[in-house]
Amino acid sequence: LAAPVLPTGNSSDRIAKTEAQAPVARERVVVSSDVLTLTFDTEGGSLVRSEFLKHRDQKNPERHVVLFDESKDRVYLSQSGLIAGAAGGTLPTHKTPMKLVSGERELKDGADELQLKFESAEIGGVKLVKTYTLKRGSYALDVKHEVQNVGTTPLTPQLYLQLVRDGNKLAGESSFYSTFTGPAIYTEAKKYQKVEFSDIEKNKAEFEKQSSNGYVAMVQHYFASAWLLGEGVPREIFARKVDRNLYAVGMIAPLETSAPATTRT
Repeated sequence: LAAPVLPTGNSSDRIAKTEAQAPVARERVVVSSDVLTLTFDTEGGSLVRSEFLKHRDQKNPERHVVLFDESKDRVYLSQSGLIAGAAGGTLPTHKTPMKLVSGERELKDGADELQLKFESAEIGGVKLVKTYTLKRGSYALDVKHEVQNVGTTPLTPQLYLQLVRDGNKLAGESSFYSTFTGPAIYTEAKKYQKVEFSDIEKNKAEFEKQSSNGYVAMVQHYFASAWLLGEGVPREIFARKVDRNLYAVGMIAPLETSAPATTRT
């Protein structure tokens, strides 16, 4: 099959429109492996807190390192969802209510992995099923997106993956040495590209916008998060302002056309 072609124009504008959706009833779901305690939000099935059980906070050794967070001190989230292709319309996004349809919340003794599955209602003829897999000893999560066409017409949606963070440095960072906090993008063509929050604010951020390899990341001092897509998958790369002092870096990938009563993964 020929690789799907990315659309022209700024697709991230369509993600931005989802931010205005009305808030929904939300539940927090906490799961644990041997190295991570993670908190998910049923709004969009997003990852909103990550605690590293093998790492102590430098400034407070009584606490573990927390990277993703949604609190009075920090906003740092991992989100994904769907946007419609050229045909337009609304599909399940990171603002869509999702139902937890898996049962286990802790990696059991003797088990090598734990799966957490969220399912959306039908929106625009599509159900989105999002499955996270935690593996023993690993800080990497496998994330599977199943796009179920439950409508009556073929659909060609796009999948977006984004990391969202406020623009603040960590409290108490030393002024005697330089550490970077902000988005980073890697492609084979341009290698490692740091993006300053201030450049996003001024709409002056420079980075490779189209690629078929690499990753997007959010760096915070000594720790980072990243969304990884398979090699050869075309993607549009974006960095945008979400709200006052809130920024996103992400990728948008086209999916193959899904006929009625079929699922793309």
